[in-house]
Amino acid sequence: MACNSTHARVFPRFFESRKYFVRLNWRVFFTRTGVQFARKRSQPSTCCVAALGFLASIAGAAAQSTAPPPPVVSVAKPVVKQIVERDDFIGRFEAVDTVDLRARVSGYLDKVHFQDGALVKAGDLLFSIDPRPYQTALRSAQAAAASATARVQFAKTDLERAANLRQSGNITEQLADQRRQALLTAQGDLDSANAAIDRAKLDLDYAQIRAPFSGRISRRFVSAGNLINANETLLSTMISLDPIQFYFDVDERSYLAYLQDFASEPGRPAPRDATVTVSLTGEDNGTRKGRIDFVDIRLDQQSGTVRGRAVFDNKDLALTPGLFGRVRVPGSRPYKAVLIPDEALGSDQSRRIVYTIGAENKIVTKPVRTGPRIDGYRVIRDGLGPDDVIVVNGLARARPGTQVSPKMTELPASREPSN
Repeated sequence: MACNSTHARVFPRFFESRKYFVRLNWRVFFTRTGVQFARKRSQPSTCCVAALGFLASIAGAAAQSTAPPPPVVSVAKPVVKQIVERDDFIGRFEAVDTVDLRARVSGYLDKVHFQDGALVKAGDLLFSIDPRPYQTALRSAQAAAASATARVQFAKTDLERAANLRQSGNITEQLADQRRQALLTAQGDLDSANAAIDRAKLDLDYAQIRAPFSGRISRRFVSAGNLINANETLLSTMISLDPIQFYFDVDERSYLAYLQDFASEPGRPAPRDATVTVSLTGEDNGTRKGRIDFVDIRLDQQSGTVRGRAVFDNKDLALTPGLFGRVRVPGSRPYKAVLIPDEALGSDQSRRIVYTIGAENKIVTKPVRTGPRIDGYRVIRDGLGPDDVIVVNGLARARPGTQVSPKMTELPASREPSN
C-alpha cells in the first residue's frame, strides 16, 4: 500500500530516501514484512522509435554500399579441333648397320689409317697388312699361268700335225687321241693358273681392310706390328649413323587397339610409313619425325609385348646408337575433340571438374572425363561441350554457386612451339 502522513512521521528518513528512489524511476511499496522496491517499466517514446528506425536504415545502406564486388575471373570457350591421339613408348636407338672389322688374310699389321672415333666413308682404307707375301704369291701365279699358256700353244700345234698325219695314215688313231688329250690337259692347267692369279689378287686386296659403309669407327684394338689371324683377330668396330633406327616395345592392350583402329586387312597390325616423333631424355616434346618400317610377327610371351621399329633421318648426327628415347605413335584415327588447359581443371574428391559460367554469371561445376595431352591442352572426352564457357584463370576466387565477373579471353589453337 502507498505511504501516508502517518508513515512519514514514523519514518522521516525513509521518506527522504524515497525521493531519491523516485528520481531513479523506482516504485516503493509498504508491506507487512517491510518495504519493497521495484523499477518502473518505461515505455519508449515515439521519437525514440523513429530515431532507432532511421539509424537502422542508415546502417543497412552502409552495409550494402561496403559489400565487395564479385571476383574477376578469366573465362574462355574450349578449343575444338581435329586431333589424332598418340601413345608414348620407351625405346632405344640402334644403328642400321654394325660390323666387327676382321681381316680375311693372315699377316703382320702394317699400318692403321684412321683416328679413333673418326667419321669414315664407304671404301676408306682403315688397316693394311704387310702385302709383300701376297705380291709374291701373285707373281708366282702369273708365272705359272704363262707356263700353262705355252703348253697349251704347243699342244694345239702338236694336235694339228697329228691330224694331218692321221689323214695320210702315217700315225695311228690312238696317237692322235693322245695329242688331243694333251691339249685338254694343258688347257686345264692354264685355267688353274688363271684361278691362282685371281686368288692371289684377292688375297692382296684383302690385305687392305676398307670401310664397308659410311659411319663412325671405334678405337683400334690392335696396333701396327701385331700378327693378324685371318677371320679371328678383331681390329675394330664400326656403325652407321644416318639413317638410324629406334626399337620399342608395345604392350598387348595397345597392340590390340591398333589392330582395331588401323587394320585394313587380317593380320596387318598397322599401316606402314605411319609418322612418329621421338624425344630424348630431358625433352618434353619430340621434334624429330620418322616413320614405322617394321612390326614383329609375334608377341613376346614373357613380357607380353611386341617389338616395333621406326627409322629417323640423322643428318646432323645428333642421334647415337644406345640413346634412350620416347617415341610417340598415332593411337587413334583423326576426330574432333574438346581441349582445355590443365590449369582449368579442378578436383572434387575422385572426380575431375571444370568451373563453367551459368545464369547470372554464377559458377556451375561440371564433372569431366579427361584424356591425353595434345598441343599443350588436355583432351576432354566427356562432360563438356564446345559452347560452354569455362574458368581458365582465377579458380581460387571462384566457388560453386557464387557470382563472378567474367572476363572473356580466347585460347590459341596450340600452346606448344611449332616444330
